[in-house]
Amino acid sequence: MNMPGQMMYAPLLLSSLLAQAAQRAAAVEIVSRRVEGDIHRYTYRDCHARAMQLANALTRRGIHGGDRVGTLAWNGYRHMELYYGISGIGAVCHTINPRLFPEQIAYIINHARDRMICFDASFAPLVEQIAHQCPHVETWMMLGDEAALPDAFAIPLESYEAFIGEHPAQFAWPQFDEREAAALCYTSGTTGNPKGVLYSHRSLTLMAYASVAPDALCLSAADTIAPVVPMFHVNAWGLPFSAALVGAKLVLPGAKLDGESLCALFEQEGVTCSAGVPTVWLGLADYMRRNDKRSGTFKRAIVGGSACPPQLAGSLGELGINAVHAWGMTELSPVGTVCSPSHNYADKPADERACLDAKQGRAIAGIELKIVGADGEPLTWDGKSAGDLMARGHWVLDRYYGVEQSPLEGGWFPTGDVATIDADGYMQITDRSKDVIKSGGEWISSIELECIAMSHPEVEMVACIACEHPKWDERPLLVVVRRPDSTLTASDLLAFYEGKVAKWWIPDDVVFVSELPLTATGKLHKLVLRQRFGQHFVGTCARPA
Repeated sequence: MNMPGQMMYAPLLLSSLLAQAAQRAAAVEIVSRRVEGDIHRYTYRDCHARAMQLANALTRRGIHGGDRVGTLAWNGYRHMELYYGISGIGAVCHTINPRLFPEQIAYIINHARDRMICFDASFAPLVEQIAHQCPHVETWMMLGDEAALPDAFAIPLESYEAFIGEHPAQFAWPQFDEREAAALCYTSGTTGNPKGVLYSHRSLTLMAYASVAPDALCLSAADTIAPVVPMFHVNAWGLPFSAALVGAKLVLPGAKLDGESLCALFEQEGVTCSAGVPTVWLGLADYMRRNDKRSGTFKRAIVGGSACPPQLAGSLGELGINAVHAWGMTELSPVGTVCSPSHNYADKPADERACLDAKQGRAIAGIELKIVGADGEPLTWDGKSAGDLMARGHWVLDRYYGVEQSPLEGGWFPTGDVATIDADGYMQITDRSKDVIKSGGEWISSIELECIAMSHPEVEMVACIACEHPKWDERPLLVVVRRPDSTLTASDLLAFYEGKVAKWWIPDDVVFVSELPLTATGKLHKLVLRQRFGQHFVGTCARPA
């Protein structure tokens, strides 16, 4: 017969993270660059007080447990208050990605049946465009004071400051089942409509605890953390929760994410750690290099969303910034792996360490990974055998919001990535299953070809896609953005591959473009490229002269 333990029990609720930060890190700053253009400063104690005002206001308005409240907002202190105030009363904070098409935004607001939408002033034109398509929304609330409300608007608006201002800054956070929903985020929806992932208090709290560990994001009260990844993109990778957990200073950069703006803000506020997609770090590194800037306090750039090109890691390293590779998904809340050093890392030769640093890293505590072959059987962790990557753990999706059928296969979530895992547990994405190139019955990794191209000094951005081929079924095509003033030719770039990969892996052609399409989360939009260039080799098989 089992014997229950005799320990205290308290549900894992997000409200406890902010409440504890307000006690243990009461005077630690939360700094925000506002859409109004200025810098706002207050403390965790202030944030907690205003989140409690919001909780009182929502309760008085009739927002109950399980109700969805949507946000269209950049990274800022009011968005932080919404994170905690909404979830703290048992409602669901639904972060909406404003970079999606307006039709997709209206779709997910309706699919979620949001009762209230809170938005930054910069998104007022978007709200005016979609509001008539969202009949379930009862309240549209602009994140500002009444004086900032537009004089003429298509729908009635309320002011956030007026909404919370009359309510007391004391609130008894309710205790409820930790498995209740806390937040809702939709995938970027590059194929079909976006799908909702509904996070629980338990899942997000456990991920916050796991992600601050030394073998994960390695965060502490000594850090100043700046989430560049938007708060509408998988909860800014959980950093608003992790920062509160450890009581770290938090710097929220708002809408200005260009290299110059980030560099100035990071130096001004003493940022030590940040997180974002490669395109953000490419912009920062390029600005710092062109202006002969060097990092003062900023030493760790967490790179996720897509593979970190070796050239980018090298450029950041020359600036005194360590690029830390990480991998995750909306369905994983999102942190799955971080490239932290293993016990024998320091004993390896420099070239082997560089190879490890290029991988997506080891699963953090609480996440399990496996790779399987076409027959569904697990493959060996030898660093060579590539298969479909599967995940399970405390913060992995069980089913999509509003969908009865679970995507799990034998209790594991199929990520859609193709990967290898070595004997020390380092995982490396070799491709997305939909992006892998099958040429003459053999597989070619588009990611590896992109990484080689990005190491060329005259390449600014690159995408490698599979194109139909009359003989080989598919062949790789490079779509490249050259650096300014570059005279790089297709022949020059293809010759750059000689000796780096097997000859039959070398792309058949290069197309130069002025820019590459990106998804709403800043990833390469390869579907658009395949639609545009997918027939590139039909009718011709010749490489460029």
